[in-house]
Amino acid sequence: MRARESNWSGNYVYAAERWLRPGTLEELGEAVSAAQQIRALGSRHSFTDLADTPGSLVSLSGLPADVEIDTRAGVVRVAGGVTYAHLAAELHRAGWALGGMASLPHITVAGAVATGTHGSGDTVGSLASAVCALELVGADGRLRTVRRGEPDFDGHVVSLGALGVVTHVTLDIEPTFEVRQDVHLGLGWEDLVGQFDAIMGSAYSVSLFTDWTHAEGNQVWVKSKVPADGGEFADPLEALHLRGVSPAVATTHMLRGAPQEAVTTQLGAPGPWHERLPHFRMEFTPSRGAELQSEYFVPRRHAPAAAAALRGAAPEFAHLLQVGEIRSIAADALWLSGAYGEDAVAFHFTWLLDVPGVYAVLPLVEEALSSFGARPHWGKCFTLRAEDLRGVHPRLPEFTALRDRVDPSRKFGNLFLERCLGS
Repeated sequence: MRARESNWSGNYVYAAERWLRPGTLEELGEAVSAAQQIRALGSRHSFTDLADTPGSLVSLSGLPADVEIDTRAGVVRVAGGVTYAHLAAELHRAGWALGGMASLPHITVAGAVATGTHGSGDTVGSLASAVCALELVGADGRLRTVRRGEPDFDGHVVSLGALGVVTHVTLDIEPTFEVRQDVHLGLGWEDLVGQFDAIMGSAYSVSLFTDWTHAEGNQVWVKSKVPADGGEFADPLEALHLRGVSPAVATTHMLRGAPQEAVTTQLGAPGPWHERLPHFRMEFTPSRGAELQSEYFVPRRHAPAAAAALRGAAPEFAHLLQVGEIRSIAADALWLSGAYGEDAVAFHFTWLLDVPGVYAVLPLVEEALSSFGARPHWGKCFTLRAEDLRGVHPRLPEFTALRDRVDPSRKFGNLFLERCLGS
């Protein structure tokens, strides 16, 4: 019997009885057709039983790592098991780019898309928003394709693995560009709340880091596009006259005492988009590794009030927190996206690796955000269930109906989906 294996942080041990690694699409189709229960497993960056199954877990790492760029259409077709680091390097080498990247490039394309993973930027959508086509093996083992504009396409993209095994994803791309990353220290809460929109909109991608307790000391990570004409750079935060804020003069990690070499290049040095938009380098363990994560999306219009509510609740959870992060995401039309229908702000929590402690305080965090329609990140820790999620995801009933049509026998089902979909 195969030894039990765990996810990236080691907090979850998979229960699957069989592990499969097909080498061709034909083998994958046969495996799915023959299975009673089966799920796809990507880079193991989910913190719960989202990807698990009592049946077979299938890895796509044995399939060809296709990266096919169509320069005329401005898209790339990529195998679902490819990581964003590999995809980004191939795109940049060919003179192309993605519009956004997550904080770490270690994640697979199909897994990140299926869970609504994102980076930050007022004009930047989630990684899933770049999808224009999906190829997936359905419960009958047959390969089918869904394309942007077709009925139910918007329900297929952020799908939680419930509709099939995604073999290829086609993404919008754009010409490559350069980015500089500058970190600013000392942001106070009065300015963070009072000038929130101005700060978050000051550059192409902005992230705020906080421990939610100290009045000062919040970090602002600013990722600015470098002018293609080589024009002079102007610090976007200087015009805001933020009190006590100054540029970092040395490379800064968002976690105190963590290795600085793990973060992407800072101090304003220009570089390729894929080496600046993520927070972490591919060759290092992101963050500290020993951690849990949670994240909640709220409509952008509620961001200052939601931040104030979390700050008020912080004494109840700060002892378990390594760092908090605030990011912005542009609206999309994907049914189960955290930014469905409205620009959103995401409140992210990197916790200590203390499962009982974290799950004890999550209801307090969720209660603080409940009046703002908070939606949890599907791949991270939360306690909300189907009855709660239906209130914040208006298209959830349509998604469950779609799942009933394409997988009536629940071949791709699991306990996570039972809790979150209600059936």
